[in-house]
Amino acid sequence: MTDRTALSPAQQAAVDQVERYSAHNYLPLPVVIESGQGAWVTDVDGNRYLDFLAAYSAVNFGHGNPELLAVAHAQLDTLTLTSRAFFSAPFGPFVQGLAELCRKDMVLTMNTGVEAVESGIKVARKWGYEVKGVRPGRANIIVMEGNFHGRTTTVVSFSDDRDAREDFGPYTPGFRRVRYGDAAAIAEAIDADTVAVLLEPIQGEAGIIIPPAGYLQAVRDLCTENRVLMIADEIQSGLGRSGATFYCDVEGVVPDMYLLGKALGGGIMPVSAVVANADILGVLRPGQHGSTFGGNPLACAIGLAVVDLLKTGVMQERSRVLGARLADGLRPLIGNGLLEVRGAGLWVGIDVDPELCTGRELCYLLMRHGILAKDTHGKTVRLAPPLVVTEEDIDQAVATIAECLAEARASLHGRPA
Repeated sequence: MTDRTALSPAQQAAVDQVERYSAHNYLPLPVVIESGQGAWVTDVDGNRYLDFLAAYSAVNFGHGNPELLAVAHAQLDTLTLTSRAFFSAPFGPFVQGLAELCRKDMVLTMNTGVEAVESGIKVARKWGYEVKGVRPGRANIIVMEGNFHGRTTTVVSFSDDRDAREDFGPYTPGFRRVRYGDAAAIAEAIDADTVAVLLEPIQGEAGIIIPPAGYLQAVRDLCTENRVLMIADEIQSGLGRSGATFYCDVEGVVPDMYLLGKALGGGIMPVSAVVANADILGVLRPGQHGSTFGGNPLACAIGLAVVDLLKTGVMQERSRVLGARLADGLRPLIGNGLLEVRGAGLWVGIDVDPELCTGRELCYLLMRHGILAKDTHGKTVRLAPPLVVTEEDIDQAVATIAECLAEARASLHGRPA
């Protein structure tokens, strides 16, 4: 394995520049990426790394995907922005294609994932007042413990992540937080003023937490019985990442509303959307919601190309097959540096034995040996390579993780690896 311990002058200069002029709202690993192709990226010194984060699943289809880049280049030469004050040629095909992919009939286009979440909350409340008949100002939405839907002031208001929430009050009311994976807790929290249940089908930031079998169907049934909208935040779990177009598909569940983002922009543009039927999204009227860049021609052209990629099912199948290979390769390390391996498709969370090292320390070791990954909540490392990763790449990653755990054990016992 190639050791990348010391920063070169070029990398150090780039790091220093960011530290000097950028707000410190991230704590990145000390590597400066210059280019990428497929599942691999290259730093400013020419060192290559397997990308096992894929920009939190925004790069599901690989760095420099030729099909997506060709569409982007063609649209760049034609038209990039009009605003929704006018119609644009790519807008209609995109919203139709995405609606059909989701088995819905209407799309609200936005830019970032958290904009989709905020938009979904607004729509759910308005639907509650105008359609369900909830008393004015009384709408409540049930959310989950351990949730992550972004970091806007409304969203952190119902987060239990101290880093995201503390010192950002006063907080937005109207949310009830219950245990994730516990349908009975949702049933207990629902009342006449409940307009929606908002959840991640798999909790990503929490550490790739997969709910028990039957949970999503139970939530679907509760929402139907109580005339409550089921809102699935598939911003990370959807669009092929978890081995299906949407993780809800695994249980045959169709929510009332999908929140989408990240991979929808192909790793090229920020593209997000709220997708639902017209009896829900139809509550919005001109002037009640909008976005200057939402639904711009460049985003729509790329988004439609992403939809076309997903229609073939090839990416979903790759995620299922290679995800199983990754998880199966890692499970023998349980009890030998790892405490647990959880996964759905090419989305795997590994819990590191805290007596050996932290998740971040393992990420440093992996970086030194050519794998880029991200820790969360102290002991967990998230593994999410682009779906174009190869079997050889998967096997190399598994071997590297095993070697890094061995190196950590050797360091713990004061002997050379």
